[in-house]
Amino acid sequence: MCMKRRLLACAASLLALFSLSAQELADYVNPFVGTTNFGTCNPGAICPNGMMSVVPFNVMGSDENKYDKDARWWSTPYDNRNSFFTGFSHVNLSGVGCPELGSLLLMPTTGDLDVDYRHYGSKYEKENASPGYYTISLTKYDVLAEATATPRTGLVRFTFPEGKSNVLLNLGEGLTNETGAYMRKVNDCEVEGMKVLGTFCYNPQAVFPIYFVMRVSKAPQASGYWKKQRPMTGVEAEWDKDQGKYKLYTKYAKDIAGDDIGAWFTFDTEKGEQIEVAMGVSFVSIENARENLEKEQSGRHFAAIHQEARQRWNDDLGRIQVEGGTTEQKTVFYTGLYHALIHPNLLQDVNGQYPQMEGNEILTAKGNRYTVFSLWDTYRNLHQLMTLVYPERQMDMVRSMIDMYREHGWLPKWELYGRETLTMEGDPSIPVIVDTWMKGLRDFDMDVAYEAMYKSATTPGKDNLLRPDNDDYMSRGYVPLREQYDNSVSHALEYYIADYSLATLAESLGKKEDAKLFYDRSMGYKHYYSKEYGTFRPILPDGTFYSPFDPKQGANFEPVPGFHEGSAWNYTFYVPHDVKGLVKLMGGKRKFVDKLQMVFDEGLYDPANEPDIAYPYLFSYFKGEEWRTQKLVKELLAKHFTTKPDGIPGNEDTGTMSSWAIFSMMGFYPDCPGVPEYTLTLPTFDKVTIKLNPKYYEKDRLVIEVANPEAEGDYIRSIRLGGKKCGYRINHNDLVKAGTLQFVKND
Repeated sequence: MCMKRRLLACAASLLALFSLSAQELADYVNPFVGTTNFGTCNPGAICPNGMMSVVPFNVMGSDENKYDKDARWWSTPYDNRNSFFTGFSHVNLSGVGCPELGSLLLMPTTGDLDVDYRHYGSKYEKENASPGYYTISLTKYDVLAEATATPRTGLVRFTFPEGKSNVLLNLGEGLTNETGAYMRKVNDCEVEGMKVLGTFCYNPQAVFPIYFVMRVSKAPQASGYWKKQRPMTGVEAEWDKDQGKYKLYTKYAKDIAGDDIGAWFTFDTEKGEQIEVAMGVSFVSIENARENLEKEQSGRHFAAIHQEARQRWNDDLGRIQVEGGTTEQKTVFYTGLYHALIHPNLLQDVNGQYPQMEGNEILTAKGNRYTVFSLWDTYRNLHQLMTLVYPERQMDMVRSMIDMYREHGWLPKWELYGRETLTMEGDPSIPVIVDTWMKGLRDFDMDVAYEAMYKSATTPGKDNLLRPDNDDYMSRGYVPLREQYDNSVSHALEYYIADYSLATLAESLGKKEDAKLFYDRSMGYKHYYSKEYGTFRPILPDGTFYSPFDPKQGANFEPVPGFHEGSAWNYTFYVPHDVKGLVKLMGGKRKFVDKLQMVFDEGLYDPANEPDIAYPYLFSYFKGEEWRTQKLVKELLAKHFTTKPDGIPGNEDTGTMSSWAIFSMMGFYPDCPGVPEYTLTLPTFDKVTIKLNPKYYEKDRLVIEVANPEAEGDYIRSIRLGGKKCGYRINHNDLVKAGTLQFVKND
């Protein structure tokens, strides 16, 4: 009987795997998830971690459409609630909280030439997207628009009706605050140039160029440039009828430069005629943009490029195979994995060249050089996902971070295309590098890495790019509130986590004195605990607590003394490196658990706020309370992660929200950055198989499964790691060496 059951189970497992492979994993991805509700994702075409993305731009239009890029804080080129298309933007950010990039806008029109974006936009229908592909039908022009991409180039295909058709390249508009550009006509079918980008999150120095080469597949009947008329001022403006209009250049064909310029191409098309427009980009030079275009597209047409992009996604998504669960749950999971693989991005060109970090030199990478490090977000879980599932990529990311230190003198905080934007707080490179090292990925120069980490941890504030308030932190053990909204508590909490990671690393390297120094610093969080409120609370320069104080202030992102984008409740349990110490401060296990449960019961938990996203897992530190983790994780996944456009609880933060869902659905979560451990919960799926890279791990796979998926219980009865009974927290190295993690549900 037992043998029969095993055979039936084996057959069912094989059938499930066959069914999953019969439907390609890319089919489970819904790129429209997270495209509203401030998720700031977009459904455009991109390859995994690719430099290029081709994205529909629909947040810019005329007044009658009741939205405008400049009328509100748009930090994405696309919002699912809008329906007015003004072009495909090339190279974009996904899931960020500040507007940037979203430029090189490519728009098809028909009929008389009109280059004013306030006029030429179109409503659309028949919108669809899948990994590496996007399409819509423009109702104003009866044009079918499709987009796909290679890692460094984009390819758009327009299917035109019969008559006069136009392709417009707008270099003036976009999400970026920069409008300057340069362009040169190479021949009838090709233009090249440069566009200035930058000023991300109010940093006026974070400016950089993007170089491009654009080609159309058919020689146009006519072509030229445009430039926006210079606005008049004073009395002259009253009679100047051309103010705000665009000047067309129909005969001039040399170089053009300035603000708000563009190029137009006009064709005579037959019904159903297709014109492809290829775009190569580089952050080094026009020559490299052209080489990227030639090497990656190699004369191939749309169908071949699209198929290659789709295969890249199927390969990467295939690193994790899930069985069981509903179709919706698989869609949530693989869409999350898709989002987690958008950033960071390749920076180097096909010849290996890339722009020096905060410098003017052009350097050559030995491996892949990455950019777009939103580290305050991603240090918490995305890089842990990379380490486990894509370790070769994580190694290149760590090497990129260390090379940034070599080039610039500092590890990155929020790096964007070779510029440090200094967005958010803390010293987030440290836990990323330490976490990677402690998990056995050590193929990088630790001497240089340690030098970099020690520098940011010990340099006085006036000379410290990453810790400008380091003087107070080092001398007092905390950062006092010196200005009403200076985020002082948030800063210090981030430093404590970084210093604990650094202490752990120093101990492993035999640096005993450093280990003690940084460990002692990491315990400084205790200064902030207010017994009166039972939360962390800002401290004034004289050592007293700030008053009047409301621990709920900031819950709706209103300004709050001491905390950044959240209330005291979003930060008070954010001491993952010393949960036992925090328990003692709060008066013991019972009071800690009750207070933490109250955060959820009273709606004080914010699933879209990074400092508190690990809160559900803290219950599992206490015997007998693990069920709370399992209950909350299941509820939070069902409520906040769906297949709808608002199916992410808030800003995606370059893969951080999705990484929380991915780990949670697999049954384990890295709740303390820099510490190679996971807290366990009940998996969403009956079985999860993670392919492990044999270069970094002894086994070729990690299998997580529920032994009795037919059981109706929602809680864990027992857990076995490699066949041996284990608790609710496990070590990363033990996990990958064991190769199996088995859960048994209660009946």
